[in-house]
Amino acid sequence: MIKVIKNRMRLWVQIVFTAVTNGYLLGFLRGRIYTGPTKAACVPGLNCYSCPGALGSCPIGSLQAVLGSRDYKFSFYAVGFLLFFGSLFGRFVCGWLCPFGLVQDLLYKIPLFKKRKNLPGHKVLIWAKYVILVLFVILLPLLVVDFTGQGAPWFCKYICPSGTLAAGIPLVLLNENLKLAVGNLFFWKAAILIVLIILALWVYRPFCKYLCPLGAIYSFFNPVALYRYQIDESACTKCGKCKKACKMDIKVWEKPNSLECIRCGDCVRACPTQAISRKKGGCHEKNREAD
Repeated sequence: MIKVIKNRMRLWVQIVFTAVTNGYLLGFLRGRIYTGPTKAACVPGLNCYSCPGALGSCPIGSLQAVLGSRDYKFSFYAVGFLLFFGSLFGRFVCGWLCPFGLVQDLLYKIPLFKKRKNLPGHKVLIWAKYVILVLFVILLPLLVVDFTGQGAPWFCKYICPSGTLAAGIPLVLLNENLKLAVGNLFFWKAAILIVLIILALWVYRPFCKYLCPLGAIYSFFNPVALYRYQIDESACTKCGKCKKACKMDIKVWEKPNSLECIRCGDCVRACPTQAISRKKGGCHEKNREAD
């Protein structure tokens, strides 16, 4: 029983966190964005500011809002927020606290198509999220500005599927004025979302692996975050069961703190010798599974 609870704990944490951070139900009923005081604070995962139910802001959206501003060029709050959560958890945020990560996890569970871990060209494609981070999140908002000196949130405006799913589609469905304003940009982003939904039915977390700039930021902290994994070399037999269990396709015994690891814990549960431990602020928690 305890083992079943542990295996489902991450899913329940994802569901509860998504529900709490998007809990403004009146927004979905009225087709209006919540603008209360909590909107000034960021949430750790990719969670669109414009979602009718969102009680907080996305750190990528907040960062872009400042980078594209004609008055400010650096956000101490957004950068500090990312440094804080990154240094504590790394990509644990992706695996446990990101609403769009939950969406992809649920899609992958649907029994359609023959499941696979990666797209062809995976080793090259994983670098695309870093290109998107540098180009669409940082450089374009800073450098491509209008006649007033104002830049646009390029990633949010032209790519982000989370914004389309949680904000764009609900607002268009609920707001008559927005229905009349729908144009090519909406259909472009809807197409990106549809492609990613189809891919997520087939490949595990394609957006996280290949496109997410927030995951790219958190990945830099994986090797040094307070919460990370460690291998007991004396216990590890290099049997490969951790890699087989890992949907991010990581050779855990070689790179327990790979930039791609989302800390889902599948490798810890799969290890037959309990060689993988979770390190929390200098303390180690060995893998213990109850029958």
